[in-house]
Amino acid sequence: MKNNILILIVFAFVFKVNAQETIIFPNQERRVITTGVPFLLIAPDARAAALGDMGVATSVDAFSQQWNSSKYAFSETKSGIGVSYTPYLSKLVNDIFLGNVTYFNRLDERSAFAVSLKYFSLGDIEFVADEFSEALIQRPNEFAIDASYALRLSDQFAMSVAMRYLSSDLRLPGLGGDITAASTFGVDVSGYYQSEEEAYSDFNGRWRAGFAIQNIGPKFKYDEGGEENFQPTNLRLGAGFDFIFDDYNKVSVTAEVAKLLVPTPPVYGFVDADSNGTQANDGSEPTIIVEGRDPDVSFLSGMFQSFGDAPGGFSEELKEFTWSLGAEYMYQDSFAFRAGYFNESEEKGARKFLALGAGFKANVVNIDLSYLFSASKIQSPLENTLRFSLTFNIGAGEYNEY
Repeated sequence: MKNNILILIVFAFVFKVNAQETIIFPNQERRVITTGVPFLLIAPDARAAALGDMGVATSVDAFSQQWNSSKYAFSETKSGIGVSYTPYLSKLVNDIFLGNVTYFNRLDERSAFAVSLKYFSLGDIEFVADEFSEALIQRPNEFAIDASYALRLSDQFAMSVAMRYLSSDLRLPGLGGDITAASTFGVDVSGYYQSEEEAYSDFNGRWRAGFAIQNIGPKFKYDEGGEENFQPTNLRLGAGFDFIFDDYNKVSVTAEVAKLLVPTPPVYGFVDADSNGTQANDGSEPTIIVEGRDPDVSFLSGMFQSFGDAPGGFSEELKEFTWSLGAEYMYQDSFAFRAGYFNESEEKGARKFLALGAGFKANVVNIDLSYLFSASKIQSPLENTLRFSLTFNIGAGEYNEY
């Protein structure tokens, strides 16, 4: 949709996102952590979205690259290709979307590799200087190219390292400045544990657990004089259990917590400010940190600092964790029904939603769908959005883990 002023507003906000620019006065409590390239935090596949935006400890699938690539070492399928499509702001426009393509290959009993492309398009934006000028069409976009290698260190545990190239081309005419396409690189480190199937009183069961530290990499900026942006470095921890009732019925439950490893915006104030943070008459600028720690640090220092820099202390640090709960019912490995819930503190973004989804398998093709219902006062850009994923399995059942 062209000539939509709302897109310009949304785009300007995305372009200005910077964890160091947030100015919060002493009487304000909301301190939302913001980063560059936030599209990396959007769940790209329908299965993970249906489970409440989780995937670090769920069973392996074609899209594990986006959550925990070490899971590929446990794939019973030799290789696979996953394609997904997620409309964004679908209630307002029809040309903003997130697309993903992933390919994985299990090399042998111990190792696997994967590559993927994640592409976020902000649609067509039309600029017209005056009624006599020809319209200029801009298509701002961001993308990430990943490659990972997973290795099983034991029969039940694997680790993986993933490398990522990031490009963020948000150039728009008329914004001023020497704006160029920003680029940088990132690294993921992850691990996954999957127990053997064990017999219990009325069913068999299997434990799962995983961790991932994603988007570890240097800060970046869009122009020479601009501010540096943190990548959305993210810690994920999760665990789950599979209830295997018989050869046809299985129920999997999983829980996950996540935290951005990015400095919390401090509380800024004015020199000689009053108790409400009102500026004095001496022309002073809000550059004095009243509470918290200076966010102008390297990305490595920021990762460690993020565990103890919240102005509100330990209680605020706990609010920076998001959590998800998800359940999946699988019938004969052919049909799946999923449900999940995602929760984020009101003071840290207020993302809360319920998701439902289903999956179907026909020969070597998997089709997954999901739908999101917002449970927050703040409307989600993915509310009432149907997501779609398609997986092609090559060599299914070639590796038998149990």
